[in-house]
Amino acid sequence: MFHFDSDYMEGAHPRILERLTEINFEKICGYGCDEYCASAVRRIREACGAPEADVRFLVGGTQTNATIIRSVLRPYEGVVAADTGHIAVHESGAIEATGHKVLTIENVDGKLTAERLETHLARERGDANRDHAVWSGMVYISQPTELGTIYSLAELEALSAVCHRWQLPLFIDGARLGYALAAPSADFTLGDVARLCDIFYIGGTKVGALMGEAVVIPQGERIAHFTTLIKQQGALLAKGWLLGVQFDTLFTDNLYLDIARNAVRQAERLSQALIERGYTLTTPTLSNQVFVTLDKEQLARLSEITTFSTWEQLANGLTVIRLATSWATTDEQIDEFIKAL
Repeated sequence: MFHFDSDYMEGAHPRILERLTEINFEKICGYGCDEYCASAVRRIREACGAPEADVRFLVGGTQTNATIIRSVLRPYEGVVAADTGHIAVHESGAIEATGHKVLTIENVDGKLTAERLETHLARERGDANRDHAVWSGMVYISQPTELGTIYSLAELEALSAVCHRWQLPLFIDGARLGYALAAPSADFTLGDVARLCDIFYIGGTKVGALMGEAVVIPQGERIAHFTTLIKQQGALLAKGWLLGVQFDTLFTDNLYLDIARNAVRQAERLSQALIERGYTLTTPTLSNQVFVTLDKEQLARLSEITTFSTWEQLANGLTVIRLATSWATTDEQIDEFIKAL
């Protein structure tokens, strides 16, 4: 049986485990105030071209999203997202639990477009009853999107321009950012991401680390008492060096992008094999996620050889599933999967 449920089914890249073993018996101060976190911060700042960036290490994606959104918004504000956005559909109400509404806009191929965002904000600000409603206080996107699509540089620039025009911070969820950067179609860099948004994070949990996300605020310390807010959300790890070592390793010798490229390459092989055998892709495979629309017979057949994530039950009896490769997926695994197909 093969397992393509998600990209966080394996542990961590061997280099990370080696580094963690090497320092296992060192006495290291907690909460990120250590040399390994400091080194990781320097490497991430350099990779982002943001020498003044405030970089923090949090434990997981949901905690990171909830912490950032809660820290930025006023009590009467909500966060704008595509209706398919991760915070809108796959975080168990974590954002709403902080007291902030997720204000959804209909997606286009999983994306929040600049045009629809502009329309939403203009309508909101022109509403005579706006003081009786939730105000848009920040804008959220993920890169790649929940449907595996990728924002182009032009799309990111357009969204950034709208946000700046309306003086709203743009927040990019980068849980899978490595896979977006590694995509053949990617025409943007990590530096572009840092330049165009107000806050983002670099995912580790899904891209080679045991756990952890690196939050980057490119313009420096803009959130007052951020450490306290992180701890309030349960996202501050006492043994903070465990995160620092992992990101320090991932950002040494281009490891982060190298292992992400492997996942993207394996996803392309997997999707091509499915197409050749008569399966229908729901969306083009652009990063490490492969979405497939199956009839009942195909669903039963595929279920016999692999596990996957069931994404959506369509009204016509078809089912959308997701197969995800990872940094650890090997050529041999894909070869054997193709044979099993």
